Amino acid sequence: MFTLCQIGSIIFLIKSINNDFGGFMTRPVVTERYLARKEEIINACLELYKDFSFKDISIKDIADYTSFSRPSIYNYFETKEEIFLAIYQKEYENWKEDLDKIAASNRTISVKQFADKLAKTLNKRFFLLKLLSMNQYDMEEYSRLDRLIEFKKAYGASMTALEKALKRAFKGITKTKCESFIYSFMPFMIGIYPYVYVNKKQADAMKKAGLKFKKQTVYEITYNMIIKLLENA
Repeated sequence: MFTLCQIGSIIFLIKSINNDFGGFMTRPVVTERYLARKEEIINACLELYKDFSFKDISIKDIADYTSFSRPSIYNYFETKEEIFLAIYQKEYENWKEDLDKIAASNRTISVKQFADKLAKTLNKRFFLLKLLSMNQYDMEEYSRLDRLIEFKKAYGASMTALEKALKRAFKGITKTKCESFIYSFMPFMIGIYPYVYVNKKQADAMKKAGLKFKKQTVYEITYNMIIKLLENA
C-alpha cells in the first residue's frame, strides 16, 4: 500500500510529465460539440477584446459571455493566453486564405498591383496586427507546448503562402529577393498597429514633445513598405 505522501509524489510526477509533453494525457476527444464550445469561447474573448485590453480580460469575463461556467472553460483552455493564442492562430489562418487567393492568379502583375493586393489583406486583419504588436510574448509564454506548436504551424503556413504569392506575381524573382522580402515584411508587421492606432494620450504627448506625426492607414503604410521592399523586383 502507498502512503498519502507517496501517492502525492506520484500524482505530482504524473502532472510534471504531462506538462512537459504538452498535456497529452489530458487531451480531450475532439468532437463536433467540443469544437463548437471551443469556438464559442474564442468568439466570446474576441468580443471582449474589441472593448477591453488584454490585461483587463479574465477567464471569468470570458465565461460570462458564454453559455457555460468558468470551470468548464478549463476543459478547453488552461489559461486566457491560450484563448488569445487561438484567436491569433485563426487570424493567421484567415490571412493565409487571402494570400492563397493572390497566389491563385495565373498572370504576372506589377509591383504596384501586388502591393495593392497584399496591403488589402492586412487592412482586414485588425486583430492580427493588434495581437502581433501588443501581446505575442504573453500568449506564447503562458500557453502549453502543443497549443504553441499548432499556432507556429499556422504562422509558418502564412509565410509559405506569402512566398507562393510572390513567386506567382513575379515569375523571375530570385530566391534571395523572395526571402529578403519575407524576412523584412513579417517583422515590419509588428509596428503597423502601434503606428496607425494612436490614442489621444499618445497624440497629446507627441504634440507636446514637438514631434511631427503623419497619420496613415494600415493600407497606406503597408502599401508604401511593399513598394520599397520590391524595388527592382
